[in-house]
Amino acid sequence: MMRVNEENRSRPNAGATEPYSIFDKRQKALIVFIAATAATFSGFASNIYFPALATVASDLDVTSELINLTVTSYLIFQGIAPSIWGPLSDAKGRRVAYCCTFLVFLGACVGLAETWNYTTLVILRSLQSSGSASTISVGSGVIGDITSPEERGGYMGFFQAGLLAPVAVGPVIGGAIAASLGWRAIFWFLTIYSGAFLVLLIISLPETLRSIVGNGGARPSNPIAKYPLNFYQKTTKVKFTSQVEPIKATEKAKIDVTGPIRILFSKQATPLVVFVAIYHAVWQMSITSMAVLFQNGYNLSEAQIGFTFVANGAGSIIGTLITGKILDVEYGRAKADHAPALSQNGSEAGIEQSQENNLSFPLEKARLRLLPILALLQCMSILTFGWTIQYRVHIAVPITTTFITGWTAVSIISIVTTYLIDVFTEQKAASSASLNLARCLLAAGATSIVTPMTRAVGTGWTFAIAVAVQLVALIGVGIQQRFGCKWRVAAEKAKRQADLET
Repeated sequence: MMRVNEENRSRPNAGATEPYSIFDKRQKALIVFIAATAATFSGFASNIYFPALATVASDLDVTSELINLTVTSYLIFQGIAPSIWGPLSDAKGRRVAYCCTFLVFLGACVGLAETWNYTTLVILRSLQSSGSASTISVGSGVIGDITSPEERGGYMGFFQAGLLAPVAVGPVIGGAIAASLGWRAIFWFLTIYSGAFLVLLIISLPETLRSIVGNGGARPSNPIAKYPLNFYQKTTKVKFTSQVEPIKATEKAKIDVTGPIRILFSKQATPLVVFVAIYHAVWQMSITSMAVLFQNGYNLSEAQIGFTFVANGAGSIIGTLITGKILDVEYGRAKADHAPALSQNGSEAGIEQSQENNLSFPLEKARLRLLPILALLQCMSILTFGWTIQYRVHIAVPITTTFITGWTAVSIISIVTTYLIDVFTEQKAASSASLNLARCLLAAGATSIVTPMTRAVGTGWTFAIAVAVQLVALIGVGIQQRFGCKWRVAAEKAKRQADLET
């Protein structure tokens, strides 16, 4: 029998009678809070370290270029690791993936707190990234599990806002800790934080993977997938019956480690992924260079440098919250405009028509319309950032531009992540991992060359060149808006045909 895509259950006129998720608003809020807090570790481990870069270089007697390579190595593994953990969470469950990643992160933090060697620092930062970066892709999978497309943008906005809190407060905490206790104390802080949160996660987060628990009504047999507070799950006000049949004991979910790569190079994703990767890379170039540029140009201390990152973090949080709500409004408008007239008699023809309607839903219109505006705003802010620093304009001006850059960069990532989850409904974490892979690997290369570039051509021209590349990348958005629906329909029909043949 033809398998109906799980997203179609929640789309207009799909004919579903059961709720997409049994979790009510308060339960969803708790789950999103836990997932967002888990995702903060990737940001904390990255941003808390920035104010101490110059101090670490001096302490280990290496150049700033070599210390920047610790940022580069972190970004490389931040891109690679989710390609393993994401498919694991899509196959074995979100809780299993979370437990494994946090154990890796915890061990790396202890090692970093005790390291006195540059090579060890690079290796352990890579390991730390492998443990923390995947919390974002796994968390994106959790949001996709419990939210229907109509509400997904808003919840994704809350998720992104929560995980971006470290962008605002991480550098402040890092600067204060490094100035008072030394840079190694930063990693002891992360050790304590991650250990305490791992206990909270094990106790409080339910399994959400739909192939294991359906809409939340099924009870997992895997002991790791169970959680002590599952009685809270039973207090839902939503009436439900089991939405999907439990996986048979003889079946083994396969971990598809090539899934993120296939998604990365698929027509439904490639134009947008390249676009996001470039904009994210330029954003990371500006963040990574801030500490050195502000220290050299404005003679700031470590603690003062930490506070300069607040505007970037605040813009990231505020922007993604607002953008998430706008996404829900845009989806609602597209849904109302679509409003097909379908057969109401429950006949096979009516069901087929409903499925065809779901395939042709104008998802690109609902999700991607904001991207060109956000992209142009980011280009303007990056250009202003570079030239105002070069000409030593009052520091308030470049700091203000980082607020706009943070707003636009993270909103772009949030929009595209939501879109990919909508498209690749059975590989939610893997789709997020594919985006993460591209943007982090490109950012790794960009951060490794930003310092040599600023020395060679100046800060202004460095970011002017970056903006030129961004403008070219905007073509990818136009391609996706023009051909995305056609590609989605063709891919889904091919998938259905393959299901029929098997």
